[in-house]
Amino acid sequence: MNDQTMAAAFYRGDKTFAVERVPVTTPENGEITIRVAYCGICGTDMHVFHGNMDARVGHNRIVGHEMSGVVETVGTDVTGFVAGQKVTVRPLDPDLNCPASKAGYPHVSHNMKFLGLDTDGAMQELWTVPAHTVHALPDDMPLDRAALVEPVAVACHDVRLSELQQDEDVVVVGGGPIGILVAMVARDAGGNVTVSEVNENRLAVARKLGFDTVNPAKEDLVAVINEKTGNKGADVVFEVSGSQPGVDATTAVAATRGRIVMVAIHAQKPTVDMFQYFWRELKLIGARVYEPEDYEQAITLVASGVINAETIITDVSPLSEIQTAFESLDSNPTAMKSLIKVGDFA
Repeated sequence: MNDQTMAAAFYRGDKTFAVERVPVTTPENGEITIRVAYCGICGTDMHVFHGNMDARVGHNRIVGHEMSGVVETVGTDVTGFVAGQKVTVRPLDPDLNCPASKAGYPHVSHNMKFLGLDTDGAMQELWTVPAHTVHALPDDMPLDRAALVEPVAVACHDVRLSELQQDEDVVVVGGGPIGILVAMVARDAGGNVTVSEVNENRLAVARKLGFDTVNPAKEDLVAVINEKTGNKGADVVFEVSGSQPGVDATTAVAATRGRIVMVAIHAQKPTVDMFQYFWRELKLIGARVYEPEDYEQAITLVASGVINAETIITDVSPLSEIQTAFESLDSNPTAMKSLIKVGDFA
């Protein structure tokens, strides 16, 4: 790369990415420029690829937010970071004047800008971001593993809001990448975790990671959980499938006063069995993105090996092959987390 331009991958609509040379960015006051190492492809990025978010992102957007890298340049009025330091980004830029932020919840700001969707993201060699979004990483953390911090932080937030206690029974409905991460974080928090999933490839991954599994298309999920829990049901249920059967399962398997955490984004309004909320005094908890403490916990869990990165990361492609990477992920039922290697790091 010369000193004047860098490679960046632009979403151009119609399931198309174009890698182009663009001018190098420089940080302004309160900003940090990061040399990006790896960037994961998440479910939201796939929605962009399918054209489902064109009204929001347009056809000139650099996507990507699950990333790792090193500090390249620090803008003025930024302290605590130096060039060469390993970092990741919590890609939320809230409106601090909105009621949610004033109440102490800027992560669900009414006018949130999500970096990589509402602004350009990490699928570029140099990414300039607000300094308040940057988290330091341990010097010895491998940068490919560090790209998992963002989705792990989602799981940390979900489990924290569930108030999961030691030895409680947990059902994770949906065994995709986020579901598996929720399962690992819940297990680390002391939960007895069962993963419910209809995709046999994903069930195999869950079993490889040591989880009890159920395929509700072939087994009676309620009967299995009742047998496992002495007919009590699950103390905590995470809905990560984004499906109507998944929503139905949450109220069917929940114990009296069980907590149901809504993790998935539902494209259509699901039908919810409100009678079960009355009958068993259930609690429904919404969980969106993450807060700074979730990011710090995620960094610790990834660095310590609690998160099995080798199993979660299923393939790595260079930035120049981003088009092929998205197409392959779109048609690969066995993939968990695909990474784009943006920069040339060891």
